[in-house]
Order: sequence, then structure tokens, then C-alpha cells
Amino acid sequence: MVRAERPPSRDETFLLNSLCQHTATALATAALLKRERRQAVALRELNEQLSTSVERLKQQKLVHDVLSTISASGAGEPGIAHALHQLTALPVAIEDQFGNLRAWGGPGRPEPYPKVGVHRREELLRHAATLPVPVRVKDRLISLVRPRHEVLGVLALIDPARTAGADEVFALEYGTTVLALELSHQRSLAEAELRLRRDLVDDLIAGTDDGSAYARADAIGHDLRRPHHVVVLRWSDDIADDVVAEATARAVTTLGLPSLVSRHSGTVVLLTAGHLDGAALYASLSKSLGADGAIGIGSRCDHPGRLPKSYTEAVRALEIRRTSQASNGFTTFEQLGIYRILDTGENHGDVLEFVREWLGKLLDYDTQRNADLVPTLAQYLECGGNYDDTAAALTIHRSTLRYRLGRIREITELDLNDVDSRLNLHLATRTWQVLRGSQ
Repeated sequence: MVRAERPPSRDETFLLNSLCQHTATALATAALLKRERRQAVALRELNEQLSTSVERLKQQKLVHDVLSTISASGAGEPGIAHALHQLTALPVAIEDQFGNLRAWGGPGRPEPYPKVGVHRREELLRHAATLPVPVRVKDRLISLVRPRHEVLGVLALIDPARTAGADEVFALEYGTTVLALELSHQRSLAEAELRLRRDLVDDLIAGTDDGSAYARADAIGHDLRRPHHVVVLRWSDDIADDVVAEATARAVTTLGLPSLVSRHSGTVVLLTAGHLDGAALYASLSKSLGADGAIGIGSRCDHPGRLPKSYTEAVRALEIRRTSQASNGFTTFEQLGIYRILDTGENHGDVLEFVREWLGKLLDYDTQRNADLVPTLAQYLECGGNYDDTAAALTIHRSTLRYRLGRIREITELDLNDVDSRLNLHLATRTWQVLRGSQ
């Protein structure tokens, strides 16, 4: 703006117009420079952000490449834990859903590995499941491994100094994805092998040719060419067959017995190689499942074609054990002795009637008087009527033995020297021993 006392001359007007044009040009140039400076600052900031994004993408690509390579290499959980430690410079723990350590990467592995209580563990998993990102729990950053809404494990970064940033969180999240694939693959393989094993057991006890049996057993890594026993187990109705089968698999593994486990007709069927200690197997299962159970063991099989017969024998031994006075425990088919002939499974009532016919009076006498006449008679017959051997086996004096035998003769009104009477009494006492579970 220009102010004057008189109107400007023609030259002054021209000069004023020129000044206005120059001023406008200067202002426009200043605005342009100011805008350019702002754009330069914004461009620098954008370049910095782009550089940061590029570096982050490089780091994420490195994480992706390293963990994908480890997954494809078959290094398993230890390999994943080690790779994640190399990527984050933090110790790494892989736990199962119960808090047991499966793998560790990096230094400082605690011994023993700490484990929280069941209720706290369940609360932790429930809380972590509600969040879409890893959650910090004290000095650990944890991520749940749950490919199908089922928690298979936990992946954790040990970060007491709280130095974990976005890159470490990304590595943890991608590591969780890779670990989920690994654990899902392991479970699928285990389920497939379990189905193959169960199908093989079912076919073996039903009967199949030796060549096919050997080939299928070799495919799942089991040596069927060794001698085997068929074992049939039944536990309390309150315990599911799956639980019994899992406990049986753990027990035979602890006992060092190569085995195949399946479920069949409400029982658990076990095909085990090598020497089977029935007492050790029953003790192990009693400890994990309780003592309310029974085991039947068939005779030895030197080739697969013998397995159906061994299975039938094991079922028979199990049934006799379960119907005996001592229904809990184990019975081998060999222990049945003469009972294998007397009881075919269809005449059990006749066998019981036979025992009552020959031993009923003595059994009643023992029950009423708290005596031991039936065990004494059984031992006497086992010793072939030899007084000295019988007294030594019972750890009693000869006079005591003579008195008991006299009472037996009086009560039964039988002549123990009669061949027919001795045979029937011997059969009855042998059967009574099986039924009472004394073997």
C-alpha cells in the first residue's frame, strides 16, 4: 500500500506497478521455498520410515527364512528353540500344555525346570487365549501354540530385562506358527501310527498270514519275529479304555518291553515281545490306575499264526481271574493247569459244583472254625502223600499234620488212600486254588 498527498504521475504509477509485480514475485518465491522446505522435511521423514520398514522387512524375511529352513530340515522343537534364540538373543523355552519343558534354546536353562500348579497354569492359558498377541508374564513373553483352538504347547522368550521389541515379538509370533505346524505334524503321525498299530493288533488276534503280518509290523518299526505273548487287561468300569491303554503303553515302555497296544471288545489287548513279568506289569498299572483290575496272559507265540490261540487263552485266563475270589491281579494261561481242561468257558457252573461236591464239607469247616484243612489237603496231595515233605511245606509238626488228615477223613468220610478219591480230591484242590487266585 502506498499513500501520497497527490495522485502519482504516469512514471510513478509505472514504477509502483513494477514494484508490486516484484513484490508479488518475491512473496510467491518465498511461499514456494517454504513449501519446498516442508516437503523436504516430510520426504526425509518418509525416507526414514521407509528405511525402517525396509530394515524391518529384512529382519522379518530373515526370521521367515531361518525358521522355515529349520522347520523343513526336520530339526524339530530343539531346532526351533535354538533358531529363535539366535534371532532374538534371548533364551527360549518350549513347554507342553501342562508346563513340562520340551525344548530349550540359549543359556541359563534352569535345573530343575520350574512348574506352576495346575490351577495357576489353567488360569494363565485361559488369559493368554483371550489375547491376539503374546502376553507378558513376569520375566517371560509367552505365546500359545494352538493350531485348531486346542493348546498344544507354549513358546516363551525369557526376557527379565524387558528388552524385547517389535522384532522379537514378530519372531516369537512366527516361531509359534512354525511350532504349531511341527506339533500338529507330530500329532498326526502319532495318530496315524496308533491307528496302524491298532489295526495290526486286531488283525493279528483274528488271524492273518505270517508274511503280511511281518511286513506290516516292519512298516511301523515293530519286530514281530521275536516270541510274543498276548495280554488282555480289564480295569474298573469307572476308568475309560483309552486311559487304561495309555497307562499300559507307559508301563511296558518303563519295563522295556517292545509292544503293540489296542482296544478290543471292552478290553485292552497287548502284544508284547520278550519275557513278560506279569507281577511287574500289574504293580505298575495298579500304581497308576488303582488295584481294581485284572490281567490275563496267553501262552508264548513263536510266530504270528499262533497269536489268535494265545488271545483266546488270555481272555480265558482273564475271565477266570475276574470270577475267582481274588478277582484283582494277573493270571497266566499256564497257571490254570488242569483247570484249562475242566473249564472250557461253557461249563463253569459244573466246575464249581464239582469243587463243592468234593471239598464242600471241608470248605464249610474251614470257614466256621477258621481252620486250614483244604490248604493242608492240597499240599498233602501235591507232595504225593509224603508226610515229611508236606509238614515241611506247611511249616507244621508231623503230629499236627497227622491230626489234620484225620479230621479230613472224618469230615469227608473218604479214604485218602483210594486212587479214585485221591484223583478227584487232587483235581478239586487244584481247581480251588485257581478259583481263589492263589497261583
